[in-house]
Amino acid sequence: MKEQLLHIVTYTGPFGFIKPWTAVRDERTFSQQFLTPSIIEGMRIRLGVTEIVRHKLTYAKIDQQQERTQSRGFKEIKKKASREQSILIRGVMLNPILKLAFTNQKDAKLASEQHICLCRNEDILLPEIDIQSMSEGDFEEVTGFELLFQGGSNTILVGYNRYQENKPMFGVLKITGNPVGSDPFE
Repeated sequence: MKEQLLHIVTYTGPFGFIKPWTAVRDERTFSQQFLTPSIIEGMRIRLGVTEIVRHKLTYAKIDQQQERTQSRGFKEIKKKASREQSILIRGVMLNPILKLAFTNQKDAKLASEQHICLCRNEDILLPEIDIQSMSEGDFEEVTGFELLFQGGSNTILVGYNRYQENKPMFGVLKITGNPVGSDPFE
């Protein structure tokens, strides 16, 4: 049986943020290593393509940054409404490299002409000009983190899909090569 040919678009940028899906602070969960099905679906919608079949993510390191947040609710103190504030630590990827795989050349071409954002609008990743084509077997060997979207006994809960009435999302985290720090800083 002939292996399927994949068309790969590579995106790079100076930094990128993936929102941790848990309510626990990110410095404890380290959920930055994978893209959930709803993140991939958001990218698919943004790019206007029919399907993103695979992906691989690498980065140089994670930089811990403090961020001040406000609660959603208001607290009334002496007839004055205020919002509780707290400081949390968020991990931001430095020099992320994201490879998106498409089965159709037209989708790859369309994707290669647009920028993407991971989870914040300021985290822009730009496409490289060249589209690589390779077999699915060769893509298996590409270095990176990839969450394989599947159910079963060895899966982990990775969040709730906002595109499907908050249905639980499951997957298997596949790590190929050395996806952290494999590309040194210049």
